[in-house]
Amino acid sequence: MSRVRADEEEYWHSSKFRAFTFDDEDDELSQLKESKRAVNSLRDIVDDDDDDLERVSWSGEPVGSISWSIKETASGSTSSLDGRDSSLQKGSSSYAALPKQASSYSLSSLFKGRNKLSSFQSLSDALTDTGVKNYAPELRRPKAEYKDYSSDWSPKDTVRRMQRGKVCSLERFRSLQDKLVLLDEAVAGHDGNVITAVLIFLKRTLRREILFRELEVRQVALCHLIHFLRETGEQKFLLDLLRFLDRTEEVALSQYREHLNIQDVEKRREFLKGCIGLPFSAEDTSHIQDHYTLLERQIIIEANDRHLEMAGQSELFRKYPRKASILNMPLVTTLFYSCFYHYTEAEGMFSSPTNLKKTFKIPDKQYVLTALAARAKLRAWGDVDALLTTKNWLGYTKKKAPIGFHRVVEILQRNNAPVQVLQEYVRLVEDVDTRLNLATKYKCHDVVIETYRDLKDRIQLTAYKSKVERGSAEEEKINNILSNMVRNAYS
Repeated sequence: MSRVRADEEEYWHSSKFRAFTFDDEDDELSQLKESKRAVNSLRDIVDDDDDDLERVSWSGEPVGSISWSIKETASGSTSSLDGRDSSLQKGSSSYAALPKQASSYSLSSLFKGRNKLSSFQSLSDALTDTGVKNYAPELRRPKAEYKDYSSDWSPKDTVRRMQRGKVCSLERFRSLQDKLVLLDEAVAGHDGNVITAVLIFLKRTLRREILFRELEVRQVALCHLIHFLRETGEQKFLLDLLRFLDRTEEVALSQYREHLNIQDVEKRREFLKGCIGLPFSAEDTSHIQDHYTLLERQIIIEANDRHLEMAGQSELFRKYPRKASILNMPLVTTLFYSCFYHYTEAEGMFSSPTNLKKTFKIPDKQYVLTALAARAKLRAWGDVDALLTTKNWLGYTKKKAPIGFHRVVEILQRNNAPVQVLQEYVRLVEDVDTRLNLATKYKCHDVVIETYRDLKDRIQLTAYKSKVERGSAEEEKINNILSNMVRNAYS
């Protein structure tokens, strides 16, 4: 009974008529506001006027292309219609139940355009699909607002709207003068996204020689375009631009960079050989020559070592199998590899560390650092000692470390060198505070005791006595030194 009464109340309080508003004669779309189907299909009606305009995406692809559609699908569910009118008439009851959606356009969505919805859902599906955008507030939008999609925006206004993330079509700028004014306004706006978007438009609509000529006197835009071409990998277009600008060294470097895309090692070697004759600077020419020579060496070393490893003829390869190929490795990595597997080879061998040092003019400091790390990893302490021992013309020998003995100690300790080996090199650290810190840190007790003895620091010796094991040789050594200090004090 109560349900019948509720139906009656709804009948008597409902009405098919609506209040009069001044917007009733805006256009024929106002007749469709009672239908949610018409509301959700409003975008189709508006877009029909723009079929002849092509929108530009950030990737430079026309709207509707496959890659553009993939990107749009990812962001389409969260973006809302741009330019929503914030001054909707408060007296209209048709907006009461329709919450206003805030615009979610950003600079990254600039110039993405709008999909033509050629495969849109049926109207019946649209009613039940919660993912379909609600464009109901657009019903009260005056006709004047639709000039966003028309062709009456000046270059300055267009750039200003692009900076605010508004959707704009650049196809209306047909003459060269208009396009250059648009580019100048974009540069004056100091917005890199807008500059790049305009450059994509000019790149697509102007002949190369015209574009290059105009960019030559617009250095800011030129730098943006060069960076954009490098980021997108448009190598041919970039080379044409650099040749036009007569930047021969940049052309050579861009061509040289192509070796990174060559996977076959023999083809890469031949490519590098051809790069040697390009117009590089003197310093760069030397680097290219070294790169080619290094790769040539690596190919020889790799072939020989692979054969030795597979044949099982080398004990070192059996005990320490190679973790990776030496091909295309940097010079320092190649030197470490050579010091690890080929340290004792004669200088005439391509894989000899001394041959690499001489061929590529490796500084002594870099060579000692790399060789020390390689031999310490193998725990070849005799090689470490020989590496750091020098002989003068009189035949006297002494220890010398271009990298400093404190670094020698750190490298040896990282490779678990025994205390006896560490103490030998800690003693050679010249700075007393550094020597004491290292000796204390790595428990080189003899070095600490001897240093405090030389400093005649009885207090520190007494304090350090508590840090050594009771009854040990170190404790006995400290006691003897303290006794001698007391004896000398009274003598």
